[in-house]
Amino acid sequence: MAKIKVANPVADLDGDEMTRIIWQWIKDKLILPFLDLPIDYYDLGMENRDATDDKVTIEAAEAIKRHGVGIKCATITPDAARVKEFGLKQMWKSPNGTIRNILGGVIFREPIICKNVPRLVPGWTKPIIIGRHAYGDQYRATDFRVPGKGKLTIRFEGEDGAVIEHEVFNFPSSGIAQAQFNLDDSIRDFAHATFVYGLARRQPVYLSTKNTILKAYDGRFKDLFQEIFDAEYADKYKAAGITYEHRLIDDMVASAMKWSGGYIWACKNYDGDVQSDSVAQGFGSLGLMTSVLITPDGKVMEAEAAHGTVTRHYRQHQRGESTSTNSIASIFAWTQGLKHRAKLDGNTDLEHFADTLEKVCVETVEAGSMTKDLALLIGDRQGWLTTEGFLDKVASNLEKALAA
Repeated sequence: MAKIKVANPVADLDGDEMTRIIWQWIKDKLILPFLDLPIDYYDLGMENRDATDDKVTIEAAEAIKRHGVGIKCATITPDAARVKEFGLKQMWKSPNGTIRNILGGVIFREPIICKNVPRLVPGWTKPIIIGRHAYGDQYRATDFRVPGKGKLTIRFEGEDGAVIEHEVFNFPSSGIAQAQFNLDDSIRDFAHATFVYGLARRQPVYLSTKNTILKAYDGRFKDLFQEIFDAEYADKYKAAGITYEHRLIDDMVASAMKWSGGYIWACKNYDGDVQSDSVAQGFGSLGLMTSVLITPDGKVMEAEAAHGTVTRHYRQHQRGESTSTNSIASIFAWTQGLKHRAKLDGNTDLEHFADTLEKVCVETVEAGSMTKDLALLIGDRQGWLTTEGFLDKVASNLEKALAA
């Protein structure tokens, strides 16, 4: 079978530990045998990030902007123990955070549904897509311990010299404090990216905030979303037969438990962080979740595996023991990135390949071939394959599906 020709490159961002091993196997077994694909490779492994003073992460983000597509393996965000383990020069920042700050955009996470994997929320029969605003709020906050009794104030001084100052709290004793921020432009980008994605997926959109409590802060999210929707998307959504609505976060959480799915849920940064894991677990597994970062104009995508580097399995691998690590999220990082490459290039053969690989992954699991984590969810009698055994099974099934 002739390889599918791909005209333009993708940025390939390698990662750490067990997911790095899986990443290479995916390329060797599921991607490169079928595609003539130009790859712009960046090693975001912990050792190389340290050796380059983390410049490689910035170079990788710029490559994603240049090519329009980045496909990223899971990476380590070092803590004090990791600094000691690797002998790092410093505690480097999260590569995901660095890339998001350079690209902007919104992270959309969506569960991969396999019929035989039990759902903790049985009523969720259609995917719930979480759109997370990946900027500001708690993740860029200034927080500190208050040592004792005293007054906390917050002050803004404009370029024109105008001053806004508020008394926040009179501390009777020690405590903690935090100040956070966001930008109108970033919130507008969040809105545009979400509404564009809603149209692309033909799914209704909900934004959740707590604007009844944070009237200025969360209220700004609500107002800008509504303003942009009314001005630029209301007619398009009506023509597509879909809707947009703002809801309080507590109401949205309660409604999500009752509804069957089939919508996009736009969340502020922290809410999206929490709800994406909640939704993933509700559908059965954190290992069955796609994650894509899309810029507001819809032209640039970074697809990634939305989980950690599976350190425990990597230690087993280092000892020469076999592992049974779920590779589906990493496979879908490749398929999602390749589908965007196909969209940008108008490459229908590549789109068909990526769709087929996703379908084969799900059908392989539904036919009873899976890794141990999914087998344990199904029951004691369900057999399971090793990490490489599962990838070999998918590769065999992919060959058959593409030849059909």
